[in-house]
Amino acid sequence: MKIRSILISLVFYILLAGVTFAANTEPETLLVAAEQSDDLFDDFDADFGDVTTTGASERLINDPFQTFNRSVFWFNDKLYFYVFKPVAKGYRFAIPKPARVSVRNFFYNVATPIRAGNALLQFKFRDFGTEGYRFVINSTFGVLGLFDPADSVAGVKRISEDFGQTLGHYQVGHGFYLVLPIVGPSSLRDGSGVFVDSFADPLRYTKINSFEHIAVKFLDAETRLSLDRDTYEGIIHDAIDPYLFIRAAYAQRRLAQVGDDTFNVNIFEGPLFDSEFFNPFDWFGF
Repeated sequence: MKIRSILISLVFYILLAGVTFAANTEPETLLVAAEQSDDLFDDFDADFGDVTTTGASERLINDPFQTFNRSVFWFNDKLYFYVFKPVAKGYRFAIPKPARVSVRNFFYNVATPIRAGNALLQFKFRDFGTEGYRFVINSTFGVLGLFDPADSVAGVKRISEDFGQTLGHYQVGHGFYLVLPIVGPSSLRDGSGVFVDSFADPLRYTKINSFEHIAVKFLDAETRLSLDRDTYEGIIHDAIDPYLFIRAAYAQRRLAQVGDDTFNVNIFEGPLFDSEFFNPFDWFGF
């Protein structure tokens, strides 16, 4: 009961901070690209920031429902600028960055069964071992996943695996492009993959009700967005047709993920002492 009360209070606090922040922010400032920049890498930037497209009109994925997709894209765009981003900025203002990084690390650690299971389904045993190693180290030395010594100390990098990638690994195509409400760019294959992955999500089997589950997912999403470098704003500002750019970026990113071996486990890689991350060796005075 105490955990539920804390969770609801935290989400309410973030919403209140976001509403207050938005009320004191001029609307046009929401459209300025990169008005606040974090040095920390973020998931959204990793998704789209390093993708090079050969042209906005290039079609890398079938899009027979473009009219519908553009409508949902417009809805998501307004939701982003007038709800999610203001709340994320309020969250960023109210909660210190190290705390938000720890929250993001915690959720990433909890989702380990999804990545590890899909690595195993693809017979990527090294990736499976990487996820197992990271989970053990971060759940113990990293205090239940709040910190990431597996990366900062041991140099064991995160991997990205989901059921959509598993299907792609076995040559299952996208089917067609879909822009999902709130979720954003997806496809028939990847959207189905998200549903399958939900059965491997440990949060599904906790004793929280639907409202609390949504609140947890909302907290996870807003945490990641609060660490974003305003990547989406940059796309909107620079792209001739943001819809086509994001469609091409999404298809290229997923193509790279299906064929990319992201395994990296070397305990001698990475800085031994990283001031930006919690170092478990400090516990013992080494």
